[in-house]
Amino acid sequence: MPPFERIAAYAPKGVTALSLGIAGSVFGPRDGVPPFDLGLCAERPGPLRTELGLEVHIGHGPELIAAADLVLLLPGAGFRDAPPDVVDALREAHGRGATIAAHCVGTFLLAAAGLADGLDVTTHWRHAGELEATHPRVTVRPDALYIDHGTVATGAGAAAGLDLCLHLLRRDHGAALANRVARDLVTPPHRDGGQAQYIDAPIPSGGDDRRLADVIAWARGNLDRRLPVDELAVRALMSRRSFARRFKAATGATPHAWLRAQRLDLAEELLETTDLPVQEIARRVGYRDAAVLREQFTLRRGVPPRTYRRTFSRSRPVAR
Repeated sequence: MPPFERIAAYAPKGVTALSLGIAGSVFGPRDGVPPFDLGLCAERPGPLRTELGLEVHIGHGPELIAAADLVLLLPGAGFRDAPPDVVDALREAHGRGATIAAHCVGTFLLAAAGLADGLDVTTHWRHAGELEATHPRVTVRPDALYIDHGTVATGAGAAAGLDLCLHLLRRDHGAALANRVARDLVTPPHRDGGQAQYIDAPIPSGGDDRRLADVIAWARGNLDRRLPVDELAVRALMSRRSFARRFKAATGATPHAWLRAQRLDLAEELLETTDLPVQEIARRVGYRDAAVLREQFTLRRGVPPRTYRRTFSRSRPVAR
């Protein structure tokens, strides 16, 4: 399936202003990036009020869904509604291979259309019980940040929609573009989908947390080294146990899982933007040889490094 270009964002009654902003921020026009064809649609064209009472003009109805490569189901106060025309359009789009992605309570419409039957999905943790009770054929994982099944993807509440959109951008258009958009938005470029929805301190600050933030920044800049947890704990002036506990509270992941994600993210970008041999990329991201990188990359990205490079470096200039 080719990367998505045409995007339909479906807004229910009382759509959240945050979700509209996320869709526009990730997929809207940006200097130096080929523009996506992003359109906003609703049950019917015309004025639509957000949950803040702001009026938004909707130019399209469900017909936009039928022509899209990617459909975003946005959350809103009317999330329990499942208009028949919208459901039919979603099923048609899914049937021809479009990706249907929902986050927060937008997952309710996805489930109502029957597109999540037999699948694991996520939603805002407050509504997980209601979603499971209303749609018993769906398995709800309230602890996940986002879950991707290929043509069906779901994200957790509120700002997790940003993580889901960046993940889809990374998946279909590569890490370099996703990282560039994330930098423009001043947000982490990638959070693993299995990460917990809610973490105690996303941005460490002050005292021990300040030292922890410094260690995280140092580790990100030294991924070519072996980085045992004991060494990181010493740098943070903490015991190993305290460091592991504070690290997970701050990032939502264990030090080992976080480092692995950072190494693979950097490997993706180097595969896309350089012609470095895989052996050299493995060295730069901290693996002892190319075989270990290939094993980890294939296991967690679904394809070997060389296949990933062929897919995402075709239209990009190659630089050493």
